[in-house]
Amino acid sequence: MDIVYIRELEIETIIGIYDWEREQRQVVSLDLEMGTDISLAANSENIENTLDYKAVAKRLIGFIEGSEFFLVEAMAEKISEIVLEEFSVPWLKLRLGKPGAVTGSKDVGVIIERTSK
Repeated sequence: MDIVYIRELEIETIIGIYDWEREQRQVVSLDLEMGTDISLAANSENIENTLDYKAVAKRLIGFIEGSEFFLVEAMAEKISEIVLEEFSVPWLKLRLGKPGAVTGSKDVGVIIERTSK
């Protein structure tokens, strides 16, 4: 299986459990690895024959910007559902971070792996 990836995609959203977090947009950062087969696209050089990372990124940006989650865990699950279902990805690995959420750390968050059902 080949991997198409997106690294350090930063998106502003409402995320967190504290009152101030519900009123102020914060940045979340994601890395996404998506299992796919790139051989047809490699042979044809046609974007229609591959997993279009720009389309995935645009979909996730729109979703995350419009969302209001309390926990990164819940956001990560929903992101994985979108990618698996809407882009017919059989496997993904997602790192979802909240930069600056813990004083003294660069980033905190979750890493999940999921497969299509």
